[in-house]
Parts: sequence; C-alpha cells; structure tokens
Amino acid sequence: VGVAVQGATDAARAAADIVLTQPGLSTIVNGILISRCIFDRIRNFLTYRIAATLQLVLFFFIAVFAYKPIDYMPANWEDDSSFPDQHEWPDYFHMPVLMLMLITALNDGTLIAIGYDNAVPRATPEKWNLKALFFVASVLAAVALVSSLVLLEVSLTSWRKGDLYQSWGLGGLSYGQITTSIYLKISISDFLTLFSARTGEKFFWETKPAPVLLVAGCVALGTSTIVALTWPETYPDGIYTMGLAYRKPSALAFYIWLYCIVWWFIQDFLKVLAYWFIRKYNLFNYNDTGRLVLPESTVRYIEQHKLSDMKKAVSTGAGH
Repeated sequence: VGVAVQGATDAARAAADIVLTQPGLSTIVNGILISRCIFDRIRNFLTYRIAATLQLVLFFFIAVFAYKPIDYMPANWEDDSSFPDQHEWPDYFHMPVLMLMLITALNDGTLIAIGYDNAVPRATPEKWNLKALFFVASVLAAVALVSSLVLLEVSLTSWRKGDLYQSWGLGGLSYGQITTSIYLKISISDFLTLFSARTGEKFFWETKPAPVLLVAGCVALGTSTIVALTWPETYPDGIYTMGLAYRKPSALAFYIWLYCIVWWFIQDFLKVLAYWFIRKYNLFNYNDTGRLVLPESTVRYIEQHKLSDMKKAVSTGAGH
C-alpha cells in the first residue's frame, strides 16, 4: 500500500493509494481503530440476529408440535365457575401474526441504533471467526428458548393443583392471558439479548451502551409492555388474546419482567462462560484469530538460514 504524507509532490499523491492530509501517521492509526469499532458492531449485530432468529424459530417449532393447550384444560371446565373461558383451548399453540410482526418491527427499529453503539477496538487485527460467532449466538438462543418453554409450560398448567401459579396464589390463567404472556416474554427476552450480545466477552454492565441504543431499547420494551397490558379481548387469526391488565393476577406483567431479568443474568453469565471455554481450549482456533501467519516458504527460510543470519548480524555489529 502506497502512502503519501502531507506535503508530498503531486506525482507521489497520484501514485499513492492513501493520501494523508494531516502531519504524522496518526490518521492511519485512527482509521484502523475506527474500522475495528465498525467490525465489532457488525459482529455484535450478527450475534444478536442469529440468537434472536434461532430462539424464535425453535420455540414455535417445539411449541407447535410438543404442546396441546386443550390437554391442559381442567376436566370439568364447563361446570367450573372460576374458569374464565367459554370455549375450548386450541389443539396446538400458536401466536397471532400481528404479534409476531410487532416483535419484528420493534426489533428492527432497535437494531438500527446498534450502528451508533459504543465499541471498544481490539488490540489485534479483526478477522471473521464464524464458528465461534455461531457458537456464542447458539448459547444465547438456547437460554432464551429454555426460558420461553418453561414459561409456556407453567402458564398452561396454571389450573393444576399444586402447580406454580396455584402455589403462589396467582390462580389459573385465561388462554388469552397465556397468549399475551408469551408475547411479552419473547419481546423482553429479545431486547435483553441484544444488550448481552453487544458486549462480546464481557458482562453486559461492563460496556456502557450509547444513549441512542439505550433510548431505542427502552422505547421498544415500553411499547411491548403497554401492548401486552392493553391488548383488547379479540380473536386475531382465531386465537383468543387479551391484555394482561384486564384480569387477575393484575401484576402478571411485572412477574414476567422479573422472570426475564433473572434469565437475562443467567444468559449473560453463560455467554461469558462460553467465551472463556473457547478461549481456554482454543476452540475454532479462536486464539489465533487476527494473528500474523507467515507463509510456509518464509518459515522454511528462517529455519534454514537462522544460524547464518545470526553470524552475519554478530560480525556486522563487531565491525561497528
């Protein structure tokens, strides 16, 4: 790469690949640091996008085939005055398309802000290690997936005696509440996963997010919560759906928030542990990423001429 410094001749400028307009080489250093920050933001974006996609696809795949809401209804639901629903629950779990569109739209809006996020450039040159990236994203997705399946199981069994909701005195849930609960849980988990993915090998609190990303995340989380609380009692796509604020337990949205935050800490801890594991055992050649690798011919030359070159260097030094 040809570099023309400030004050170079016109001929040098025309032949150079890079022309510096300021004195010194600090411009090159700044350019390298900026490029590494950009690379870091792109890597964080891909890590989150893979994790979010995996958890959504796998959750609905498992939920559709493994859970039959109709099997979780009380045996005497038609004669039980405390049972709120006047119809049978569906044969398989699914969510209204409008809710999925809201999750996607809010996610994409928040992801735009990641281009302005704070990033710390690495000390070594950046290079793609897609295997390591996919591994970490899979860990993030697995934790979010498990937490969503656990909440779905607990919500569907809320009418069984001795179950979690009954033990805590929360009572059974309407199927409309179950649908909205899962919507709120997936929305919160998705956005919190973003704040975990953006810090790489560090815990989420070690790198402060940029104000624009923080505001975008708060707007998305707040919007999702308001939608979950105030969704009217309707049947979009034939699925019974109702806001969490319209029926007891009135603090259900708050409990789901606490549930998601607890799993977020677990998710972030396992992410850091995954990075530690691949670094300790150099999985996917992670520790070699960004290192200078000499060609075999160069390595062979060094091995063959090492002694002779050292003698020449010593004799030259003695002569001076």
